[in-house]
Amino acid sequence: MNYFPKPADQRQHTALITIAVMLGTLMQVLDTTIANVALPNMQGTLSATQDQISWVLTSYIVGAAIMTPPTGWLAGRFGRKRVYLISMVGFVIVSFLCGTATSLTEMVLLRVLQGLFGASMVPISQAILLDSYPREKHGMAMAIFGVGIMLGPILGPTVGGYLTEYYSWRWVFFINIPVGILAVFMTLAYVHETVINKIRTFDGWGFLFMSLAIGALQMMLDRGERQDWFNSAEIIIEFGLVLIGLWLFFVHMTAEEHPYIEPKLFRDRNFVLGNTIGFVVFISLFSIMSLIPPFMQNLLDYPVVITGLVLMPRGIGTMLSMMVVGRMSSRIDPRINMSMGLAIMALSMYYMSHFDTGVDTWAITWTGFVQGLGMGQVMVPLMTMVFSTLPPEMRTEGTGIYNLVRNVGGSVGISVAFTLLGRNTQINHQVLAAHINVYNDAMQLSAATSQLNLHNPHDLAIINGMVTQQAAMISFNDDFKLMMILSLAAIPLVFMMRRPKYGPQPDKTQPALAME
Repeated sequence: MNYFPKPADQRQHTALITIAVMLGTLMQVLDTTIANVALPNMQGTLSATQDQISWVLTSYIVGAAIMTPPTGWLAGRFGRKRVYLISMVGFVIVSFLCGTATSLTEMVLLRVLQGLFGASMVPISQAILLDSYPREKHGMAMAIFGVGIMLGPILGPTVGGYLTEYYSWRWVFFINIPVGILAVFMTLAYVHETVINKIRTFDGWGFLFMSLAIGALQMMLDRGERQDWFNSAEIIIEFGLVLIGLWLFFVHMTAEEHPYIEPKLFRDRNFVLGNTIGFVVFISLFSIMSLIPPFMQNLLDYPVVITGLVLMPRGIGTMLSMMVVGRMSSRIDPRINMSMGLAIMALSMYYMSHFDTGVDTWAITWTGFVQGLGMGQVMVPLMTMVFSTLPPEMRTEGTGIYNLVRNVGGSVGISVAFTLLGRNTQINHQVLAAHINVYNDAMQLSAATSQLNLHNPHDLAIINGMVTQQAAMISFNDDFKLMMILSLAAIPLVFMMRRPKYGPQPDKTQPALAME
């Protein structure tokens, strides 16, 4: 069965196909962060508490996580183009409804639907790009895809803040409508349909068990910090559901003839190692991106506008690095690029782990730019290597798993970073406060504390603020150091992957892929 269109047909309008699928990708990724800054405004309109309004974010993440794995089956059973179009149309319609929501219940249900529709857009976009470019240009294709993936988290808070400030929070959803309509028409015109494969049936039990595990995991990670983790009955129940769902899924997968996720995927060494490395990279990426805004705004008292401007060079560095690495991907061993990128990321985090409360914007800017360079140098060859040894008919399912790993890695990174930040701040506060006494020579010599009276409540409040600030600074440094260690720990895994080497083949339209 010829599952894919002929290469010549598939690549006839490569540039227009690229624009069509990247619009969908950008739209879906943008919605993971664009609503964050609008939550305070939504809270008043929807009459919700601070804890309740967080479900606007949680519901979208859970919906997207649940529907990401079945993307491969849906694309094979109904056609990749058809599934992509239905996803975009549904996403646009639900986005409009989100913008008109009048109650919290309505908003949460619509955000779940938005996540369900949007889940398959990113993996299908990635699979379409891989098939639209010849194999020796997959690096460039993944560079373009990576730029779209990175632009979402970078532009989301900025665009969301602007729309909320000058228009209304409802426009963070309405903005999807023109972008989605354009993407739908371009997809209809230029993207080719795949041949439908009716042989593989849908594993409903596998879907149910995996959905239970993924949904519970995402809720646990998203709400764990607010609920004090395992001191909360809710988190214990969600953790139990994760274990039960995964156990039932793996037992069922070994017995099912056509399981929900094809086990052959996990026999591919590059695919398994690439997803493992990606999990580590996404933990570092999302944790750092989520730590910098509170670090600058809450600890250093920078305004939101300055914080956004300081974060931009990280995205610029990532995009520049991706484009350069994408062009050189067929000439340089991708494992060298990945290991160098991880080392550069670790170097930037090493400098970040030495920040203090007097750090200026330049130091934060250049370390972010360097980190972006390293991130781009990792992402392009990583996305190329993960799929380099997969057969074409398994790419869509493979991209679904890869993007699920991206989402889970990001959730784990954010949860771990903020949990450690909160707990280490308390520990460091206790340690530092133990040294606050009249016999401490450092206090007597310090210009900031020498004139303060420890018996005066006002002066004690000032000292407590100083201690809290320094305790938080040490905790931020510890988080940055942990991400540095994780980046270095991933380097040995890189050289366990098989290097793709492109060479001529009798069929000139599809270069061969040999292994070293």
